[in-house]
Amino acid sequence: MPLIDNHKKKEILGLILNIETATKNCSVSISKDGEIIVMKELNNGNYSHAEMLHPFIKEILEEANLSFSDLNAVAVSKGPGSYTGLRIGVSAAKGFAYSLDIPMISIPTLEILANSISIDEGVIIPMLDARRMEVYASVYNLDKEQVREIKAEIIDETSFSEYLEKLKVHFVGDAVSKCEEVIQHPNAIFYENKFPSAKEMGKLSELKFKNKEFEDVAYFEPFYLKDFVVTPPKKKI
Repeated sequence: MPLIDNHKKKEILGLILNIETATKNCSVSISKDGEIIVMKELNNGNYSHAEMLHPFIKEILEEANLSFSDLNAVAVSKGPGSYTGLRIGVSAAKGFAYSLDIPMISIPTLEILANSISIDEGVIIPMLDARRMEVYASVYNLDKEQVREIKAEIIDETSFSEYLEKLKVHFVGDAVSKCEEVIQHPNAIFYENKFPSAKEMGKLSELKFKNKEFEDVAYFEPFYLKDFVVTPPKKKI
């Protein structure tokens, strides 16, 4: 990817730091006018956001020959997703927005995930694992517009039948494997190993930047969808 010429940095508008930490994928990118110019991510099966997020951001800034003061905005995946992951990403975004005096943008995690594939027909159902047979899911059309609200729902053989009976349905996300086991329909298409990524955030954050759709840094909270519940440790016998 091309780096930024030092002499042109101050002329650039729309340099946005994108942060995605809603799942096990720790992902960051910098976009210029909606195009990703540099990115870094790690998905090693663990939640490594606390250790890797800030080093990754420093690395991509150095790779693009930029400093924090060159950024025009920071965008963050707002959820739903991992409680801890969302807290880490949003806290980082708030810190950058406040300290650099730049606007903060939030993007629904399932919208980011829906933009990870391209389809010619049907609908996209991005879904994230919510433990056991539950998922966080929404529905997007060919133009990546949301046509059904986000829900936490239990997956069974009748799930999404109202779409499957009429259309090709493209399932994408880390909950796909559990759905494949129970949703047996010829119109169901499953995309394995897809996670929300900062790679898909460039155009989405740029649109919000141009429309000045900014969050109030002081009051913004991630969209958890469900209350966070602490599971007590099992007693030793």
